[in-house]
Amino acid sequence: MAQRIDYYFTPVSPWAFLGSERFHSVAAKAGAEIAYKPVNFGTIFPASGGLPLAKRAPQRQAYRQVELRRWADHLGIPLQLNPTHFPLADELAALTLIAADEAGADLAVLTTAFGRALWVEDRNIADRETLGEILEKNGVSRSLIERAESDEIRARRDSYTEQALAAGVFGAPSYVLNGEIYWGQDRLDFLESALG
Repeated sequence: MAQRIDYYFTPVSPWAFLGSERFHSVAAKAGAEIAYKPVNFGTIFPASGGLPLAKRAPQRQAYRQVELRRWADHLGIPLQLNPTHFPLADELAALTLIAADEAGADLAVLTTAFGRALWVEDRNIADRETLGEILEKNGVSRSLIERAESDEIRARRDSYTEQALAAGVFGAPSYVLNGEIYWGQDRLDFLESALG
């Protein structure tokens, strides 16, 4: 039976994007199933002692920029350190991914595409038209955005957020395997080892 990784993330996280291709490669190599769970960190941060980026101390914000540059250089990803549209609301993008997952779309492709649009292409993934273009470019109907805004999909995101809190998740990305959290794309080596 395939191992399952619960993947708690937000589509606007640069760290989730930086780790996306490697994470999917690690999971595929191990034959692991991924349960995609875009969650609301606006709920998780206050419940876990975290702060949104704008409220963090200046030295923490400055060091985040240093680490983003280091990792982008290390991975050879042409990251925009200060994209025009960040910070931005992640709700519509997250709901769209949940609706796409429900429809059987390839979330490995879409999660990476959403991150690339924001962090490399400097596009606004809170914008319906932009999301529609990304979906269509990746073989998914833009009509999913209407489904994304339904009460059922919103309730699913709320449920994922509650699951994240119950699992002890406090930051993105978090990969949970057998009840153990691997927080951050810099923990993918440990996740790979745990997958065997």
